[in-house]
Amino acid sequence: MQRITRRLSLATAALAALTAVAGAPVRAQDTKTLVVAEPVHSLGYLPLYVAIRKGFFKAGGLEVKAVTLQGGAAHTNAVLSKQAFAFIGGPEHNAFAKLKGAELRAVVNVVNRGNVYFVAKKGLAPKPGQSLADFVKGKSISVSFYGGTPNSIARYMLGQWKLKPGPDVKLNEIANGAEMAAVQADATNLAVTTEPMLTRGIVEGIWGEPFFNVPKELGPYAYSTLNIRQESIKTEPKVVAAFVKGVIEGLKFTYAHRDEAVAVAKQEFPTMSSKDLKATMDRAFADDLWSKDGLVAPEAWDTAKKVVRSAGLLKQDVPYADVIDMQFVKALAASN
Repeated sequence: MQRITRRLSLATAALAALTAVAGAPVRAQDTKTLVVAEPVHSLGYLPLYVAIRKGFFKAGGLEVKAVTLQGGAAHTNAVLSKQAFAFIGGPEHNAFAKLKGAELRAVVNVVNRGNVYFVAKKGLAPKPGQSLADFVKGKSISVSFYGGTPNSIARYMLGQWKLKPGPDVKLNEIANGAEMAAVQADATNLAVTTEPMLTRGIVEGIWGEPFFNVPKELGPYAYSTLNIRQESIKTEPKVVAAFVKGVIEGLKFTYAHRDEAVAVAKQEFPTMSSKDLKATMDRAFADDLWSKDGLVAPEAWDTAKKVVRSAGLLKQDVPYADVIDMQFVKALAASN
């Protein structure tokens, strides 16, 4: 009973915070600047950029800035060291931190599918009736370095296909983004890649359409959430509530106004060709890449957890409630 009461009180507090944010006038001097650390500047994070450029955070008295911090866990460490308010990335980083004694929580979902695709060199594809295990066995696969999510997904799927790196499949672990060059040079005949490289490789005739579409095949997957210190939830609930509300408005706007979302994408990626941008966006919508409501379902964490555990990155089980806190998302849904 005590636990139920505690949950209800948290939800009530979150709803009160959202109501206060929505109803209070915002003065310029009250604006609070928040930094979101991202590991790469990616079209996968488009709803966040939409929320920033469309001013959805300003109504809650926030100015949000996305800052790219490349290199391992730099984006996570920026939050742990209080140099950033939030980072965007998989909630498995919260689990890694948990096992080291730190408390981080995913407070809103953004990318709800594994944004990864398996491709084969142009002209190479599974034969009719051939299993993917038989098709992949004996081949070489270019994939990003160990520790990155594409690498973890590759290892997870090899396990599902009863194949082992080394004796059954050669993994060519290279810098993220170098897969296309490796396949083009015949260094490998398969690759695990992401957009926009997927589309660029198809356009240039280096590989064909994916022979395994992770977003469709694995379903809901907590791939990229917005994660903050648990301390922020306790000490700044109004700020967290306003932040979550802005992200959810960005998600909904992206789906409801595709043309305007594409226009934001063009602003964020001005050197990307219109053809590549359209193809990438079309694929994202077709694959339901982004969350529609900001909620991280338990099964989405289960899938993400299985992937990192199979790769040996997460050494022990970490429960949903220890890495994910949906009280603000649920409170917002209840208020609408």
